[in-house]
Amino acid sequence: MMVGIVGGPNKGKSTLFSALTMIDVPIADYPFTTINPNMGVGYVTTKCAEVSLGVKCNARNSRCANGVRMVPINLVDVAGLVEGAHEGKGMGNQFLNDLASADALMVVVDASGKTDPNGNPCGSCNPADDYRIVMDEIASWVASIITRNSDKIRRSKDAAEAVASALSFLHATKSDVESCITKEGLPFSPQSWDATQAKRFAASVFGLLKPIMIVANKVDAAKPGWRDSLAPAAGGRPVVGCSAAIELALRKAAKKGLIEYATGERSFKVAKPATQEEEKALAYMAGAIKSDGTNVQEALNSAVFRLLEMIVVYPVEDESKFTDHQGNVLPDAILIRRGSTALDLAAKIHTDIAKGMLYAVDARTKMRLAKDYVLKDNDVIRIVTAVR
Repeated sequence: MMVGIVGGPNKGKSTLFSALTMIDVPIADYPFTTINPNMGVGYVTTKCAEVSLGVKCNARNSRCANGVRMVPINLVDVAGLVEGAHEGKGMGNQFLNDLASADALMVVVDASGKTDPNGNPCGSCNPADDYRIVMDEIASWVASIITRNSDKIRRSKDAAEAVASALSFLHATKSDVESCITKEGLPFSPQSWDATQAKRFAASVFGLLKPIMIVANKVDAAKPGWRDSLAPAAGGRPVVGCSAAIELALRKAAKKGLIEYATGERSFKVAKPATQEEEKALAYMAGAIKSDGTNVQEALNSAVFRLLEMIVVYPVEDESKFTDHQGNVLPDAILIRRGSTALDLAAKIHTDIAKGMLYAVDARTKMRLAKDYVLKDNDVIRIVTAVR
């Protein structure tokens, strides 16, 4: 699973990436600091099943601290995007190709309004413009791909299938294409679309294939009402305000042992004497996170649990002790899409286990479950299979 971080230059994409991964990447207050995509691993957080079961887990594929399970997620921070990127401006459409592998996107905007869409200093810019330009460039890019394949689409006996083939790098299917054509009220003859129609379809199909949310960064420097300016542009998509720079500074201070801080908390404790400059910075950060925290963790959690509709399930081999065959308690926390079945979980563990699956067991109640049992968040499940 991959979550992409995208946005205009100097909006704080790389700072957000570093705050989530603790990987040092170039960060500066000028455009195009990021040229090549940064790849790393962040963690979504959820209450570990150990809390409700009254046991202590031995996390294997994830981490656990103080009853909070941290499940790894791949992240990619791509080069900043400017208006006209799909035509080669700025870093060109390199960023667009980097997004193809992402399952969901966090579009970062500057909630403070202190940078324009190209990343230059600004007195009072509208963060909604940051978002509109990103979405417009993505739609223009996808539309251009359809246009370049118009002859092939025209010659095809199945136009929808031909469009899906042109967009195969986004994992588009014929059903996805037909669904978006219907949704946008377009003719079922893509070869006849004008530029506006192609762009409308492109925006619709990309949004379907790559769920999108807005991360309004730099809220500690934003004016009241910043959310109101974004709401119309967001069109119902999730909007999470955060302070990536503060989160990164807090995590670095905690790593140095200067403070005791857990990601997502609304306060921290000073652990050792600080310099006058450090005290001033810590005082500012303490005030900034007092009401809502930095919300950086909330942003990633929203991308995975809201956009991608994932839940966390714990497969075990011994439903009485909640362990695997080596005696590890709740070793693996598996992310799986909401609505998945016990059979889907078996397939995620191993295809052979799914082929030989007989039934499942709810480790909490010890009740036998059918293959088509719909999984719930925080389920602890044993898969019973004929495969040894």
